[in-house]
Amino acid sequence: MTMKIYVVGGAVRDALLGLPVQDHDHVVVGATPEQMVAAGFRPVGKDFPVFLHPKTQEEYALARTERKTAPGYHGFVFHTSPDVTLEDDLVRRDLTINAMARSRDGDGAIVDPYGGQRDLEARLFRHVSEAFAEDPVRILRVARFAARFAEFRVAPETNALMRAMVEAGEADALVPERVWQEIARGLMEARPSRMFAVLRDCGALARIMPELDALWGRPHLLEADSGVRAMRVIDHAAAGGHTLAVRFAALVLDVAAIDTLCARLKVPNDCRDLALMTAREHGGIGAVLGEPAESLVALFARCDAYRKPERFADMLLALECATLGGDYPQRSWLLGALGAARGVNAGEVAARCGADKAGIPAAVLAARVAAVRAWMGQSPSTPP
Repeated sequence: MTMKIYVVGGAVRDALLGLPVQDHDHVVVGATPEQMVAAGFRPVGKDFPVFLHPKTQEEYALARTERKTAPGYHGFVFHTSPDVTLEDDLVRRDLTINAMARSRDGDGAIVDPYGGQRDLEARLFRHVSEAFAEDPVRILRVARFAARFAEFRVAPETNALMRAMVEAGEADALVPERVWQEIARGLMEARPSRMFAVLRDCGALARIMPELDALWGRPHLLEADSGVRAMRVIDHAAAGGHTLAVRFAALVLDVAAIDTLCARLKVPNDCRDLALMTAREHGGIGAVLGEPAESLVALFARCDAYRKPERFADMLLALECATLGGDYPQRSWLLGALGAARGVNAGEVAARCGADKAGIPAAVLAARVAAVRAWMGQSPSTPP
């Protein structure tokens, strides 16, 4: 059988949508691992044969089939051989728009056995086959794709299948690190709210992020529904091009048990710490413009802002996102005050204390208060 190479998946989809193609994945039909090695490819796959091109370092996978053997997304046995066809390989993929291939030979014709081009035109996420139900990660992937391609909708039959998977407990088998990985990627897309809409629609959000799901139906101080408000805030954060940590902090600002959510999903420390600090401080910071210098210096100390000014600035960005574009003078005011407080040379203050080592902390505190007060240019009880 003659070896044939195809570009598959996202590269074909994005090219047809007129979007930039970042990565090229390839499927090789009619080849053995030995033939790939002999051609100079380097094997890297653990579960099934994947090879890196000797020059481009792009991935080339042998066409394969798979069989479900256990719950979750690890429970698969893969089979590769030269007689596995391109159609056999494509049918195991999640969505029709990801199950297209383009030949590397000849005119580069599109191979589309499952209607991917039709669903691209219809802006539809549709599963390729019932094998979709064997891998719960695909629920997360569909939701993440919804955040990237916000104009697409989930086909009714695909949503029904995802809901059945959730009801069967498949979402409960997801590994926390993988859940966070997909959620984090979705948060960095243009419309993260679409990801959460898809997860709620099939019931998965209540299983993987029940603390966030609990916001819907709960009144918000500025809006009828806290869940609706959270979605507006996260989309605003995305539109601002903010970091993952800022987006996550903005998303969970009104969540009641952020620490529980972060522990279960093993959220990275930088995202967890910023989210917890933002939720803790946002009520007080709203009234900070009327606070004296002593209160501002205490806030900086509580937030470890002298050592981590960037994190403090990120907290203010997350809080600014929560205003949905409203006026937020607190950010520039606090950053200016922090700059004044950080301008105090603690070493020089300590040297002036001489032998009185016990008095150093109070002296540094007093110097910072004085610096902030001078920066404010007014009495400590007068708001700016």
